[in-house]
Amino acid sequence: MAVLPILTQEAPILRQRAKRVPRVDDSIRKLIDDMVDTMVAAPGVGLAAPQVGVGLRVAVIKTDQNLHTLVNPEMVKAEGEQIGMEGCLSVPGYVGEVKRALRVVARGLNRNGRPVRVKGDGLLARAIQHEIDHLDGILFTDRLTSLGTLRKVELEEEEQKAELVGA
Repeated sequence: MAVLPILTQEAPILRQRAKRVPRVDDSIRKLIDDMVDTMVAAPGVGLAAPQVGVGLRVAVIKTDQNLHTLVNPEMVKAEGEQIGMEGCLSVPGYVGEVKRALRVVARGLNRNGRPVRVKGDGLLARAIQHEIDHLDGILFTDRLTSLGTLRKVELEEEEQKAELVGA
């Protein structure tokens, strides 16, 4: 397992739609393990494969003590509304206000290639949407409620930013 370099917003791969994973095999499981190590080291709440230079539809999310792995995720249900601050490991040093669904259900495959459904509200719902956006080539800055909400985070706020959504 390894900590991988995280690409920043200038990287073209972050603006491309990631390709579906044809089969979950050992190479995908290694990618997942490396992504988890990278996300934890950053620290962040979520990470999508394009953020580490891999154009595949793979995302990992960790809220509280729960780790979710989604391969080829799709949003099944989204309801309600929440507006909150988000940050992103690929847009370091900035946070902004983003409107998201309050509750979501996503489906995909787990690290063993078995179908899973992840239901989330609050932070988990926000992180699921944020990571699926990454897989579609969308950054949180594209979804700001207004450009005026984007602000630079002071160094002492960096740890607090990771608690928002460090995806």
